[in-house]
Amino acid sequence: MVHQSICLRRCRGARYDASLSLWAGRPFLHSNVFIMSALILSIQSHVAFGHVGNAAAVFPLQRLGLAPVPIHTVQFSNHTGYGAFKGQVFSADHVREVIAGLREREVLPRCEAVLSGYLGDASIGQVILDTLAEIRAARAAAGLSAPLYCCDPVMGDVGRGIFVRPGIPEFLREQAVAAADVLTPNQFEFEQLTGRALVSRPDAIAQARSMLGRGKRAVVITSLRTPDVPADRIETIAVGQDGAWRVQTPFLPLDPLPNGMGDVFSAVFLGALLKGGAVPEALSHATSTLYGLVARVAPASRDLPLVEAQLQIVEPSERFAAQRIEA
Repeated sequence: MVHQSICLRRCRGARYDASLSLWAGRPFLHSNVFIMSALILSIQSHVAFGHVGNAAAVFPLQRLGLAPVPIHTVQFSNHTGYGAFKGQVFSADHVREVIAGLREREVLPRCEAVLSGYLGDASIGQVILDTLAEIRAARAAAGLSAPLYCCDPVMGDVGRGIFVRPGIPEFLREQAVAAADVLTPNQFEFEQLTGRALVSRPDAIAQARSMLGRGKRAVVITSLRTPDVPADRIETIAVGQDGAWRVQTPFLPLDPLPNGMGDVFSAVFLGALLKGGAVPEALSHATSTLYGLVARVAPASRDLPLVEAQLQIVEPSERFAAQRIEA
């Protein structure tokens, strides 16, 4: 379990106890104990208007009491789904330069997790894996727990197809899957990773188990709508080392679908794990949060009400329990 670092010092003359943990962010005072929020390196897209990529992931992580360190792979005016946008995709060199600055500040060894999403370009993927390897080595040398790498393999979705640059699906399939501790594809993306369509929930579980391998924490498939899922429902399943679980919610037929749903889900799922939740608990929390946000989307809006409905992140109004399933 990745934990919040605690400095057991009284307020007067308080100072950091290096035997407990590295600094993991700015401290806040709780009674007479300093609590340090876990740092999460989040490498994905960003928009000035709306909520996708880091603009969808950073705030939920902060509301959960964690400290994201965002690096943007693109900077757009708005989500591309609006049809028109301005901005640019950053180069791998740009991302590497930002990471170099973090290295100089000795931030990288403090990162207890890495979250990746929309890459912008396949070359950025290698920068992420190189940085992950550096963080793993640094934390191992310091006697700290290994960082948790959550990969949201953003590639596309039903109705839109593949919407990323050539080379990104291949990178995700051939390299990112093996490196990740947690994978959070939607059904379309999962089928792209495995190369075959899912025909049932048991089929999805079997395919996820084959991808799980040794050492992975969880493979999660969101937006699952195989023929055995009722038409008025949508499922999210998680397969971990200790079993498989599903959360089923009502299907909300919104048109257009709001952007950033997968980005919010991945952030909340990872955040719940970092706060000590087991896989089924994290699955329930993330799915319930997303449902609470989607159910409150304004008519015809393309964005989730992250700020307006932020209590759904911390304490969803409706809790959908994770049910253990056998297949």
